[in-house]
Amino acid sequence: MNIYHGIEDFKPLPFAVVTSGTFDGVHLGHQKILKRLNEIAIKNNGETVLITFWPHPRLVLYPEQNELKLLNTFEEKADLLRAQGVNHLLRIPFTKEFSQLKSEEFIKRILVDRIGTKKLVIGYDHRFGKNREGSFEHLKKNASTYGFQVEEIPKHEVEHIGVSSSKIRTALLAGEVEKSSALLGKDYSIRGRVVKGEKIGRMIGFPTANIEIDSKHKLIPADGAYAVIIQHEDKVWKGMLNIGFRPTVGGKVKTIEVHIFDFEKEIYGDNIYVHFKKMIRREIKFEDIEALKKQLVQDKNDALTLLKKY
Repeated sequence: MNIYHGIEDFKPLPFAVVTSGTFDGVHLGHQKILKRLNEIAIKNNGETVLITFWPHPRLVLYPEQNELKLLNTFEEKADLLRAQGVNHLLRIPFTKEFSQLKSEEFIKRILVDRIGTKKLVIGYDHRFGKNREGSFEHLKKNASTYGFQVEEIPKHEVEHIGVSSSKIRTALLAGEVEKSSALLGKDYSIRGRVVKGEKIGRMIGFPTANIEIDSKHKLIPADGAYAVIIQHEDKVWKGMLNIGFRPTVGGKVKTIEVHIFDFEKEIYGDNIYVHFKKMIRREIKFEDIEALKKQLVQDKNDALTLLKKY
């Protein structure tokens, strides 16, 4: 998959099959659109193009409402779209100035002149341009003028799935990672860099990799212990992960720490993926370190039981 960080880098294609949107989570509803995109491209010997906007428009238009948490960093989203078979990912920097671009300008400058769109596929009620003025009805009415066809994924085809990014966020904030996985069509994951911690886990027999997330807007599931699958380079490992403040050892800052089973390699500075399978328990404060160690032994047993099928 080719990734472009601005429209000026893109060269028009002979037969571009295009869609656009934030695609946060790349959930089952999004996957339906991408499946149709691929079908059209294969039939016409074309190439698929996904236009996305970064930062998320809400973060730019309503900066005072900074509570929005995203299901993906841009790098995570790119990996998910690559797995869905997208040929070209065009990332357009979203600014207040760009938000004033009228739909006619967007269509002419980007879809027609820059990309060479021959078929545009959009989800129901998808709009673009200043004040969301660009609609499916407008596109269909003027398709011959623009030189491309437009197709809308019907409302009933997406709604029967019962999925939305907001539903997924709600499930994750409640620690319901199995529910979020069902809505996403895959495990919820975080991608982060392994950094040095206080090595408390190592002192009590459970060494952990501290994970640093490269985005303050990335949604982190509810505090607690989870059974997880860890992906490092081309290998996969089982483990358990804790999110929280570590109250038993007087922690003051929220951390994300993963204990990888049967793993001894030093991986400081490396990026890893952690895929959430199930919450084991909520984070609690134990009486002392010994009580914590006892619980960690139980957590490991619980995690191994939950992860037997993986």
